[in-house]
Amino acid sequence: MFRLSRYLHALHRPADGARILPSAVARATGPVVIWNLTRRCNLACKHCYATSADVDFPGELSTPEIFRVMEDLREYGVGVLILSGGEPLLHPDIFEISARARAMGFYVGLSSNGTRIDEEDIGRIADIGYDYVGISLDGLRETHDRFRRQAGAFDAALRGIRLCRDAGIKVGLRFTLTRDNARDLPGLLRLMDDEGIDKFYLSHLNYAGRGNRNREDDAHHRMTREAMHLLFETVQQDVECGRRREFVTGNNDADGAFLLEWVRARMPEKAERLEAMLLRWGGNASGIAIANIDNLGDVHPDTMWWDYRLGNVRERPFSAIWEDTSDPLMAGLKQRPRPVKGRCAHCRFLAICGGNSRTRAWQLTGDPWAEDPGCYLTDAEIGVEGLELPPRPALTPWRRHANGKARGAACS
Repeated sequence: MFRLSRYLHALHRPADGARILPSAVARATGPVVIWNLTRRCNLACKHCYATSADVDFPGELSTPEIFRVMEDLREYGVGVLILSGGEPLLHPDIFEISARARAMGFYVGLSSNGTRIDEEDIGRIADIGYDYVGISLDGLRETHDRFRRQAGAFDAALRGIRLCRDAGIKVGLRFTLTRDNARDLPGLLRLMDDEGIDKFYLSHLNYAGRGNRNREDDAHHRMTREAMHLLFETVQQDVECGRRREFVTGNNDADGAFLLEWVRARMPEKAERLEAMLLRWGGNASGIAIANIDNLGDVHPDTMWWDYRLGNVRERPFSAIWEDTSDPLMAGLKQRPRPVKGRCAHCRFLAICGGNSRTRAWQLTGDPWAEDPGCYLTDAEIGVEGLELPPRPALTPWRRHANGKARGAACS
């Protein structure tokens, strides 16, 4: 996760630099855990990284099992739980689980599609005291309903956003950028203004589940660059007028390097300080500071690795699974620098982005260490223009891994 607004605010207010988190490698606490409590969902979104449906799925962790895992997570030093699904509000014990997590001292986030947040339940949601509720919008009304494959989904999600806002809950918009919805980004930012929402999360499309099967819908690199420039300009305007809204991006750690190039062109006197902060950040944190537990208790390096199983919390504690570097993928993810290949291996920003998303390389080449096909920086920008690099691997259909099953998760 790239906390864009924190960096630009820190450049203009040096005291804010203390708010930038240290490198994931150097951090002593446990990872942020994104927990897909249930695979059940009332929607069937086009880019979902799961194959969810509005049915009960067998074998999901029971609530007592969830509580036992939470005890291990807390003892291990995990401080942040993001409760997701499917649609987490469809879990029959979501409020009991959330209340227990809050009582244990976790920072608790809820990742929802928003359609299940209504006037009847908003009081219970507010009583839990979620630290943050993220609600996904895939564009404005027509686009969102098409992506979500349900008429009225946009209006229901917007109702949920407004109810959270009016109840004093910190709520944010979550948007997955693709070629088919990039044109709606300016309108969503206007909606953020109009509705008084203080957080916006842009996720780059990753290749997993339905997102993998629709990878041809991923935003072209040019559109990605245009979207990032729009976010940079929006945050810069916030900085200049003293607004403290939060803008975050995810699933493409090239965003840090791209911001550095933008600052070098716009504010060259601040570039050295930004570079130092970005080096401390270190880029992609899959397998280090980001973890995922799915509905069956399988542990993955992040939410986009559902086809790669590290272990199961019914068989071993999460803490033991997370520390086990006998798994070759975990060993490589925890290595610095990572054993990446191709243009990534020679990129001058490798220490900043950490090799970017290994999931995309894995999904499209079968090699988790191949160059990331989702990097939108040019060869000239990353310093490899003119180098004689090995031939780029062919992009192939998604491959299953013998270590896990291609079951998908869910995407609120």
